[in-house]
Amino acid sequence: MEWETVIGLEVHAQLLTKSKIFSKAPIKFGADPNTQASNIDLGMPGVLPVLNEAAVEMAIRFGLGANAEINKKSVFARKNYFYPDLPKGYQISQYELPVVGKGHLDIQFEDGSTKRINITRAHLEEDAGKSLHEDFQGSSGIDLNRAGTPLLEIVSEPDMRSAKEAIAYLKALHTLVRYLGICDGNMQEGSFRCDANVSVRPKGESKFGTRTELKNINSFRFIERAINYEVERQIGLIESGGKVIQQTLLYDPNKNETRSMRGKEQANDYRYFPDPDLLPLVISNELIEKVRRELPELPQQKRDRFIEQYDLSAYDANILVSSKDMADFYENVVKESGNQPKLAANWIISELLGVLNKNGLELNESPITSAQLGKLIVRIADDTISGKIAKTIFEALWNREGDVDEIIEKRGLKQVTDTSAIEKLIDEIIAANPQQVADYRSGKDKLFGFFVGQAMKASGGKLNPQQLNDLLKKKLQG
Repeated sequence: MEWETVIGLEVHAQLLTKSKIFSKAPIKFGADPNTQASNIDLGMPGVLPVLNEAAVEMAIRFGLGANAEINKKSVFARKNYFYPDLPKGYQISQYELPVVGKGHLDIQFEDGSTKRINITRAHLEEDAGKSLHEDFQGSSGIDLNRAGTPLLEIVSEPDMRSAKEAIAYLKALHTLVRYLGICDGNMQEGSFRCDANVSVRPKGESKFGTRTELKNINSFRFIERAINYEVERQIGLIESGGKVIQQTLLYDPNKNETRSMRGKEQANDYRYFPDPDLLPLVISNELIEKVRRELPELPQQKRDRFIEQYDLSAYDANILVSSKDMADFYENVVKESGNQPKLAANWIISELLGVLNKNGLELNESPITSAQLGKLIVRIADDTISGKIAKTIFEALWNREGDVDEIIEKRGLKQVTDTSAIEKLIDEIIAANPQQVADYRSGKDKLFGFFVGQAMKASGGKLNPQQLNDLLKKKLQG
C-alpha cells in the first residue's frame, strides 16, 4: 500500500519585547534562575495582568507579513492544565478569537517550484517556566524566569506532505519573523520552537489518520529526522495490524527515536474560558496602518528584487535572502565592489559560506568583512589579480593578515599583464616542449590546457588568463 504523510506545524516564536506580556518584568536569556519573575507572572493573589502593547503590534506585524487577516477584536482565554513550571495552573492564551486569522506562506524548493502553505491562526500567549532536571540529583528544579514571556503561536493547516516540505515552510517562517524584527529565531535558546503534528493515510484517502504530536524540537535537522522516524513508525505499526494512538511524543536525537510523553489533549481538556481579568482586545484601523507603514522589505520582495536588479538566478537569490544579515552583507559587497553583483554572489555563496560552514561559524562571526570582500572583487575586476590568486588572498584575509592591497603587495601577487613579458614566457615554453607543439598543431587540441598549465606554473599563477589564452593561441598556430 502507498501511504501519504500529513503534517501540520505549531511554532512558538518568542517576541522581542523588552518586558513580559502581562507584567513589567524583564526578559533576558541566561539570567540567574527566578530573578525575572514578578508577582503577576507568579499569579499571586490580588494582582492583575496588563497587556503589553508592543506584543500586540508584533502580532499585527506578523499577520501583515504572512498575508493574513487581522481580527479587529480578539479575546484572551485561560487554558487550564497542570505543569510544575506553570505557577498559576493555567496559561493566558487565545482560542476562538486570536489576533491573527487565516494567512499563508509560499515556500520554494531547489528546483524553483513553489507550494502555498496555509496558516490557520497566530495567537498571543504567555510562556510557562522551565523545569530543570540535569543539575539536580534525584529531583528537579523550577526556573520561572521564562514564565510570562510573550509568545506568538503560529498554527499551520495540515498542508505539508513530507518532512522536506515541513522544513521548507519552517525555514521560510524563521526567515520571516527575523526580517520582521519580532523574534531573534534562536532555536538553541528556545525562542523559536516547533511542535509537529504527524499522521499517515492511504494514498488517495481524504480522511485524516490519527495524529501524534512531536513536542518542542529545537533544530531543523532534528525536526526533519523526527518527522521521518515518526512516519516510518506509524506506517510500520499500521501495516503490522496495530493502531496509532493520539499522543504527545518526545524525540531523542541520540537514539533517533520518539517516545511517549503523555496522551494528547483535546481542546475541551483545557477548559478554555475568557480570562475575567482581561478586557477584549480591540485593534483600530489606525494601528494596523501604522504597523503596515513600518514594515520592512520582506524576504519574497527582496528575492524578486535581487533577481531583477542584480540578474541573479532564483537559487542564488534564495540563499542570499535567507537572512536579513546575509542580504545586507551581499548588498554591501556589491556596493564596495563597484557594482559587481554576480561576482559578489559567487564569492559569498561558494567561498565565504563554504568556509563559515566548515568552521561552524555564523555570518556575524566572519573575520572577512563585506568591505574586504568587496575590495577583493574590485582587484579581480580591474585585473590586478586573477581569480586563482584571489583565493590565496581570501585565505590570508580569513587569517587576518591585513587588507587586500597590503597582502597583494607584501606577497608580490600582482597579476602580470605586460604583453611582452607574457610572450617571452610563452616562447620559452614552446621551445622547451617541441613534441607537444607538434602534436597540438597536428590536431590534438586538448594539449592547449597543458601549455596554459605550464605558463601558469612558471609564473606562479600571476598571468592574466585571458591575455595568456589569446597570445598562446596565436603563438601555437605558428
